[in-house]
Amino acid sequence: MGGYAGGLATLRASWAAIPPGERIRLAKRTSNLFRARERSGVPGLDVSGLRGVFAVDVEARTAEVGGMCTYEDLVDATLPHGLAPLVVPQLKTITLGGAVTGLGIESTSFRDGLPHESVLEMDILTGTGEVITCRPQGEHADLFHGFANSYGSLGYATRLLIELAPVARAVALRHVRFDDLESLASTLERIVETQAHEGEEVHYLDGVVFSATESYLVLGRQTDEPGPTSDYTGMNIYYRSIQHDGSTTQHDLLTIKDYLWRWDTDWFWCSRAFGAQNPRIRRWWPKRLLRSSFYWKLVALDHRHAIGDRIETRHGRPPRERVVQDVEIPARRTVEFLRWFLDHVPIEPIWLCPLRLRNISSPHPWPLYPLRAGETYVNVGFWSSVAISPGQAPDAVNRQVEQVVADLGGHKSLYSDSFYDRATFDRLYGGAALRDLKDRYDPDRRLLDLHDKAVRRQ
Repeated sequence: MGGYAGGLATLRASWAAIPPGERIRLAKRTSNLFRARERSGVPGLDVSGLRGVFAVDVEARTAEVGGMCTYEDLVDATLPHGLAPLVVPQLKTITLGGAVTGLGIESTSFRDGLPHESVLEMDILTGTGEVITCRPQGEHADLFHGFANSYGSLGYATRLLIELAPVARAVALRHVRFDDLESLASTLERIVETQAHEGEEVHYLDGVVFSATESYLVLGRQTDEPGPTSDYTGMNIYYRSIQHDGSTTQHDLLTIKDYLWRWDTDWFWCSRAFGAQNPRIRRWWPKRLLRSSFYWKLVALDHRHAIGDRIETRHGRPPRERVVQDVEIPARRTVEFLRWFLDHVPIEPIWLCPLRLRNISSPHPWPLYPLRAGETYVNVGFWSSVAISPGQAPDAVNRQVEQVVADLGGHKSLYSDSFYDRATFDRLYGGAALRDLKDRYDPDRRLLDLHDKAVRRQ
C-alpha cells in the first residue's frame, strides 16, 4: 500500500495547486466517455499514482486497487490465481473508479449485478478535498450508495476494495439463434430466472440482434475441460462467429481471458467504421492496435477535426447524428423497444445484456440510478450514426430514444450525449438525493453538478 500513499500525496499536491474557487476536474488524457465537454485552462487532479493493483488476497477473494486501475491490469493480476472481478466491463481501459461512478455491465450482470455492487469499501476524494473511507454501512453509507452514477459530481474514487470470484480455464459457448424477437425475449427471461438452459448451467449471458428475424443469445459456461480454443484477436472477428443458419446450436470455446476481452478487439463491431474488418486492411493492421483504446483515439481525432462530416459533405451526403447509447429496458418491454428501434433507427447490430440488481435490501438501493430491485432489465446497446434528414434537428434521434426509454419505464446511461431538461433529469437520476449529498460532501460546489456534466457538457 506504499504506492497508494504516494499516489494520494501526488493527488493532494495537485489539489493544492488549483486556485480557490475553480472547479475540480481530473487531469486525464484518455476516457471511455462519448460526450463532448468544454475544455478548461485550469490544471486538473493528478491521478497518475492511483493506477495500480495494490493487493490481491487469494484466501479472502478480494482485490485492493487504485481508482484509476484499468480492468485489463486487474485481470492480469487476478487470473493467475484463478480469480476475476464479479463483473468485468467489456473494454480493457475502463477503470475501476470509472465503472463504479459511471456504471458498467457485462454478461455476468444477470447474476452479479453491476460493478459497484461488489465493492466492499472505497476511499473517495470529495469536494472538500478530504479523502473519506465509505462502506455500505456506517457514517458515510450515504456517499457509498450515492456514488454510483455520480460521474465525478460527488468526488473521485482513489481506492477500492472489491470482491473476486473463482473462474475456470475456459468458457464454453452456445450461440442460440432466434427468428423472432418474442422467442428471444422469453428465453432470455427464463434463463435469468433459472440460470440454466436445456439442463445446462449458464454463467454468462448476452445477445446480439442483427434484424427482427435474426438474433442470438450467447450462453457461456465455465469449464476446465481440455480442448482447442478459438482466437478472435487476429483475422477472425468474434461477432461474426455468432451467426449461423439455426439448423443446430453452434458451439465455441474461448480461454477465460479471451472471453473477458472478446468484445475489445473490434470494439464490439465498431472497428468496421475504420476499415479494420476488411480482410485486406486487417492483414496489415498491427495486432497491438486491434483494441478499443486505439479506436477511441481515432474517434477523438474525428471529433476534433470533423473528418466524417467533411467526407459526407464532399460526397454530397447530409451530415450525420451520432447515436451512441446504452439503455436499460424492463425485460417485459424489451420487444417493444426493439421493434420501435428497428423500425425507426437504421443501426445494426444491437447488443443485449440482461441484468438484475444484486443488492435487494431496499427497493432503490442506488438513488442516482434507481432501478427496481428484483426486476430483470435488458441493457440495449447501439453505437453508430444516422443521416440527418432535411429539416430534422441534429439531435432528433437521440431525443426520440430518450422519450421511448422513459415511456417504457427504462433508464439511459449517461456516458454519451443526453438532452433531458433539468426537471426530467432530476426525476430520473435522483436529483433530490444528489442535492443532499452535495450539501454534505461538496458544500462549496467545487465539483460540477451531474446535469451540468451529462447534459450541458461542462
